[in-house]
Amino acid sequence: MESIEKKKRIVSLIQPTGVFTLGNYLGALKRFVELQDEYECVYGLADLHAITVRQEAAAFRKTILSSYALMLAIGIDPQKSLFFIQSQVPEHSQMAWVLNCYTQFGELSRMTQFKDKSAAHTDNVNAGLFTYPSLMAADILLYNAEYVPVGHDQKQHIELTRNIAERFNATYSPTFVVPEPLIAAKGSRIKSLQNPTKKMSKSDENVNAFVSLLDSPDDIMRKFKRAVTDSEAKVYCAEGKDGINNLMEIYSLMTGLDFAAIEKEFEGKGYGDFKVAVGESVVEKLRPIQENYKKLLADKAYLEDCFSKSAPEASSIARKTLSKVMKKVGFLPKK
Repeated sequence: MESIEKKKRIVSLIQPTGVFTLGNYLGALKRFVELQDEYECVYGLADLHAITVRQEAAAFRKTILSSYALMLAIGIDPQKSLFFIQSQVPEHSQMAWVLNCYTQFGELSRMTQFKDKSAAHTDNVNAGLFTYPSLMAADILLYNAEYVPVGHDQKQHIELTRNIAERFNATYSPTFVVPEPLIAAKGSRIKSLQNPTKKMSKSDENVNAFVSLLDSPDDIMRKFKRAVTDSEAKVYCAEGKDGINNLMEIYSLMTGLDFAAIEKEFEGKGYGDFKVAVGESVVEKLRPIQENYKKLLADKAYLEDCFSKSAPEASSIARKTLSKVMKKVGFLPKK
């Protein structure tokens, strides 16, 4: 009888922002769905991370539920993956404190995201904003993940997580699995439609710079028609053609066509035709996601059933790792 090879485990958490962009979808969420058949997937909604920025309680609860529904609508399958809400698994907070004590001040002060966010929120540079990489490390290390799917902009966090794990393992004995980043070849750097040298971001003050997964077809088309390109009016990939390169990347991920096929399809056509085609491909890809989202959001009982069942399962896995850590550090066992 042939032995069944155990799947490698991956883990990734995403903040419940209320506005997942096309960049989030192509860079991470679409890939989360695809990875479900190849890996044992542990996914979470990182609501604890979200409170480094002030939240209004009632709106925050709606955002968490909405984000959970949207991830299910995209294709996260509770029958295939473990998909929980972070704040419902208390081991994350407890492990984060322990890891804080194995993370150096200098390491945290060098984190690019802390510098960016503290500059953007000068009235609220809180301790959580500074130490959230330790919580991120806890999110990963609790589940003994071999891989973490990330974009290039998150690679620094994985390196810090690896440093923390290796430091703890060297201080005591092998305890944590040291994870590897799983970086996508395509899609991880979808750019702003208005400034294609910058990453697409929901926090962009110009609403035409990003596409939300819940934008109406009319809004999506309008944003693509207004996308910044160049004066050449010829569709091909080259250095310096940031706007067209970005649109080609999006169209490629929507249709499965490579750049050579896209150049051939639009040979002799201008940017106007190309922008319309890109917009239409996005509208068609997002249509079933939006329909599923509306159905799921209307079924609150189903959503609550999903995350109520996933939290104890996640906690069971996390508790085993946390117990080992607490014992090695020297805490008294809980009777």
